[in-house]
Amino acid sequence: MKQTSMTRRLGEQLREKLGYILLFEIADPRLEFVTLTGVEVSQDRSFARVFVSCDADRYEEVLGALNAAKGRIRSLLARGLDWRVTPELAFKIDRSTDEAERISRALENVPATLAVEKDEFGYPIEQADGKGAENADEAEDAPVDDAVTEEEGVDER
Repeated sequence: MKQTSMTRRLGEQLREKLGYILLFEIADPRLEFVTLTGVEVSQDRSFARVFVSCDADRYEEVLGALNAAKGRIRSLLARGLDWRVTPELAFKIDRSTDEAERISRALENVPATLAVEKDEFGYPIEQADGKGAENADEAEDAPVDDAVTEEEGVDER
């Protein structure tokens, strides 16, 4: 649905009314811990898409409960809203929280290769002694070889 500033404002108004109805006026235990994440209202206010979030294992149960109570919710909305038309409601599960949780878990498990220092092209930076970045700590701790400095002196002659 195309959203304008007017439909966004109406959606927020509808979301507040729906939240109140679900919290205080619908006594269905299947609708506990359900969050209204968003509402999209059509331009003519005849249709509203309601996005809800809940536990992943309760999606079907919550949708069934909302669809069973749809008529009662709509009649309570008609009393609470001063709109000429009470919108037809379509409930949808909002899976964005599940996706955000999946991404968060993936970011916690950072592979060891991401810790390696890389150049601007994404290749591991080689140390002067030919060792890779994974051996950089060992190379820094190693004593400096005096033979290298003597060889440099030979090259200068």
